[in-house]
Amino acid sequence: MVKSTAENLSPTRVKLDVEVPFEDLKPRLDQAYKSVANQIQVPGFRKGKVPARIIDQRIGRGYVVETAVNEGLNDFYQEALAQTETTPMSRPEVEVTSMPGVDGQDEGPLTFSVELDIRPEVELPDYKGLKVTVEPAAASEEDEQKALDELRSRFGTLKTVERPATKDDFVTLTLTATIGDEQVDHAEDLSYQVGAGTMLDGMDEALEGLSAGEDAVFETTLAGGEHSGEKATVKVVLGAVKERELPEADDDFAQLASEFDTIDELKADLKEKASEGAVTGQGIEARDKVLEELVKLVEVPVPDSVVAEQIEQHFTGQGHAEGDEHDTPEHRTEVEENAREAFRNEIILDKVADAEEVGVDQGELIEYIISTSQQYGMDPNQFAQMLDQAGQVPMIMGEVRRRKALAKVLEYAVVTDTDGNAVDLTAFVTPGGEDGADSADSADSADSADSADSADSADSADSAPSADSPAEATEEAPAKKAPAKKAPAKKAPAKTTAAKSAAAKKAEADVEDIEKAPAKKAPAKRTTAAKSAAAKKAEADVEDTEKAPAKKAPAKKAPAKRTTTAKTAEEPADSAE
Repeated sequence: MVKSTAENLSPTRVKLDVEVPFEDLKPRLDQAYKSVANQIQVPGFRKGKVPARIIDQRIGRGYVVETAVNEGLNDFYQEALAQTETTPMSRPEVEVTSMPGVDGQDEGPLTFSVELDIRPEVELPDYKGLKVTVEPAAASEEDEQKALDELRSRFGTLKTVERPATKDDFVTLTLTATIGDEQVDHAEDLSYQVGAGTMLDGMDEALEGLSAGEDAVFETTLAGGEHSGEKATVKVVLGAVKERELPEADDDFAQLASEFDTIDELKADLKEKASEGAVTGQGIEARDKVLEELVKLVEVPVPDSVVAEQIEQHFTGQGHAEGDEHDTPEHRTEVEENAREAFRNEIILDKVADAEEVGVDQGELIEYIISTSQQYGMDPNQFAQMLDQAGQVPMIMGEVRRRKALAKVLEYAVVTDTDGNAVDLTAFVTPGGEDGADSADSADSADSADSADSADSADSADSAPSADSPAEATEEAPAKKAPAKKAPAKKAPAKTTAAKSAAAKKAEADVEDIEKAPAKKAPAKRTTAAKSAAAKKAEADVEDTEKAPAKKAPAKKAPAKRTTTAKTAEEPADSAE
């Protein structure tokens, strides 16, 4: 049985000293002899039937022992984690200190040490009765008119006009992107609303003032495809300029756009919805502020390795090259702060969930999956299948659990508005408004970006899939796995809670590319003891014989993506011209 002890090096880092008795290593050793026997040919012996003593003479016992250790290290490491009740949050750094027959007795124990980052232990403060102040929940006439205008725009028509394009006009255009003398992309008859900001940087400025048939050239940085992050020259040719004509706000429009017979009834309904939206917005504000107050009360140490990994994934996972316009010191600082904040929030809310004995039932999990799938425009069943294949269901459950924990803290809070009135958030945090943190998601996503995603709001999505969520890292062992290549992440939806955890970001990133298979984790960093001369010679000898192919899993490649410089905007139906 493996014997292990844990030594805390810091609040977030631990060292495990592990001893494996020879009797536990021997089955691995026997298997290693069989493996080597199948790889070499010795005169007078059939392949695979070479005795161990001959292998020791020809190859060296040291090589066989090292092979056995490498094959068994993963399992021994896992046993040590379970024995010391250690939850890893980073890749382990392993150092083999003694191997039997190499730098110890022939039948002595295998000993090794492991250093890794762990989940910090924090002391939860009294989180009941936190006091926060929010804005009054009142919808203005502007909010009501905005809702009516948005509804009218859905039923608007486009009319071609003979004038230069201005903001909010719809245009059809042709784009050609070149890098040097090479054309890297070309698209015709694209539809776009001027000022939408959904195409390339510099596009809106180039379009404003152009008339049909005119063109403009501008420099930009491509945001997708194999040339993502590279500077390009883009020529845009304007085909047509169209303006939206809104229908008259009358009884006929009310009957066309709603279940109401009169425009007054429709306006009354929009007013009521605007008021409900204001209440939801107030709840979101209260939730965010309560979390801020809670975090102020707890000191949470953050492992540097976790932050470094998040930063690396954020930049390299999007196809950006080090030193490009995306990768700036200011942006790195912003991403680092967001990663630390998300980690602290996750640790604290998990602690609250433990204290409140918060659980997650199947219905809540399904509700979350349906809500999130809608943000991606995916079928809920397909989205759920993607989560399951990527092994992200436990992380999703953790995210839902943290949402419920935050709702619980909000339920205990004392909330008043700036006028001194008490704010009742019962419908926001309890059934009816079933877990307000969830019920407010749709409203939340419309007006605020996630704490970590906001760092990338102008250029791309949040980080690509991480090796693991910081606070929910699986017990990654020093196994020999080939890392899978990661595809650039697409733009992530706006936040759905005040503090979306790194676990949620990881889960979302994992499903953003439907065609991508779940990525395997990169191998753990391993420092082994110096190899003996005999072992080194043995390796050379084995390579010269009929050595079996190494058992390495090839990294799966992400599907090739078509170079894309622009997205087509949704365009209302044209009217008869």
